[in-house]
Amino acid sequence: MNIYISNLSYGTSDADLKSLFAEYGEVSSAKVIIDKYSGKSKGFGFVEMPNDDEAKNAINELNDAEFDGKTIVVNVAKPRTERSNNNRNSGGYNSNRGFNSSKRYSRD
Repeated sequence: MNIYISNLSYGTSDADLKSLFAEYGEVSSAKVIIDKYSGKSKGFGFVEMPNDDEAKNAINELNDAEFDGKTIVVNVAKPRTERSNNNRNSGGYNSNRGFNSSKRYSRD
């Protein structure tokens, strides 16, 4: 089961997250999400636990618990949804400039 953890301390590491959840069972992976531009934690992460019963127990026990000086929020991770390309050009310079192929121009 994939578990989403939010409100993590910015100093929390992958190893810290894995150690916390390992108290409740086997942990396949633990990952704190890092901002690609700043290199700093975004304050959330994911833990993968292969045993669903252990994962559910960890969620129940750790949700709203204090960890590393902050009260964390722990839930089942929702599947990632695909982003729509419709909003790709929704703002900025000339955002309302459309190209309509039905318009024809002549030199008359």
